[in-house]
Amino acid sequence: MSVTETKTRSPEFRLAAGAIDGLRQDLFHNVFDYRPLGPLGTGGPVIRRLPGAIRRRAVWTPHAVVGAVALISLLAGVFEANTYSVFGIATLITGVMPPVTLLMTLIRPVLGFWVSIVSTPIVAVVGHGDWPWGPSGFACHLGVLIVVAARTRPRTAAWMWLITLVVGSFLGNFGSGPYSSTTAPMAVTSAFALLLVTVVQVRREAEREVTVQRTVTAVERDRRTLLEERTTIARELHDVVAHHMSVVAIQAEAAPYRVENPPPELEQAFVTIRENAVAALTELRRVLGVVRAEDYEAPDAPQPTLAELDRLLDNVRETGLETEKTVTGAVRELPQGVELSAYRIVQETLSNTLRHAPGASAKVEIGYVLGGLGLRVVNGPARGLVKPSPGAGHGITGMRERVQMLNGEMTAGTTEDGGYEVAVFLPVPAAHDTAEERA
Repeated sequence: MSVTETKTRSPEFRLAAGAIDGLRQDLFHNVFDYRPLGPLGTGGPVIRRLPGAIRRRAVWTPHAVVGAVALISLLAGVFEANTYSVFGIATLITGVMPPVTLLMTLIRPVLGFWVSIVSTPIVAVVGHGDWPWGPSGFACHLGVLIVVAARTRPRTAAWMWLITLVVGSFLGNFGSGPYSSTTAPMAVTSAFALLLVTVVQVRREAEREVTVQRTVTAVERDRRTLLEERTTIARELHDVVAHHMSVVAIQAEAAPYRVENPPPELEQAFVTIRENAVAALTELRRVLGVVRAEDYEAPDAPQPTLAELDRLLDNVRETGLETEKTVTGAVRELPQGVELSAYRIVQETLSNTLRHAPGASAKVEIGYVLGGLGLRVVNGPARGLVKPSPGAGHGITGMRERVQMLNGEMTAGTTEDGGYEVAVFLPVPAAHDTAEERA
């Protein structure tokens, strides 16, 4: 059938064609697939509350229930068959076939359904009970419908119920003799059972989609947070880099006038240095314009350094946070990027303390060591009646970005007394330390 002919068909025809295609996919494709039923997960609302030993066995609850129903049906079927005849082929057919069909759904669910449908008239003819399903066959076929519906899609339950109703009605036309027909009870009971299974399936699928959506949203939020932090760092470091590039350009322009009768080669070298510095500064400003938000305003004051840390601690103390600063090692001037990052890390850590540990005290330790700068900020547990505010983890993300940018190391986590500790090491190039010592 061509695409044009399909489009000209009526909506009813397309609906019927889709339904037939769904039936073929659900109950005819891959009928013999080997699909063993796995154990339940241990994260369920009931299983996760059980003790460890019981939890390991509780995951096999569906298998145990199916096995118990099959065993009871086997005993009932054998007893029913022996009331009419001595144990023989009739007993095997009426007593053993339905439970075996039910157990088959644990490994080959679709095949188990078709075997149950095909065996229904055989068991009905050989047996002498209710028509077409006796007590054993009724329980087993109902179990087959429930297990297969739970292991397939919701629309498969509708197809199985419809096929069961058609087969039961067809066999009912041949009469049930002196016994009552069980087609109507099977139709009603299976309809309620399959409806319940379908509702549970739809709910689980909705919860699974919500979980996936939340995971995707969390990943996107973390990615957006990371990009925002990197943008903030780029904006702050722009002033630092721009200052150095401006100094290079000015010194390169003034250097020839400091030398009497400089050779042309030296003049040209300083001109080239200045041109490259100006070009780099222009490119830096252009790149910053890409990451700058529309409402961003460049700061008027210079970027803060560790020399202004005491002012930050005084402001924090005014809010009620008790802070203590300890400095070890020989205090020296560090690269502005390191100074800025160290200041921001201490600032963010103290802000987190105010938000997440109200009433706690904080200790700030700064260590000037060979090859770098060490930072350690520790706060105690929250105290008082003020509830901590929930955090999104943006502060820690920004700290890690700053430390990673400088090839440093950082650890953050809770302490034994319920507080929080942030430890950072920011390396300083050896060339900078050597220059400071010479100066």
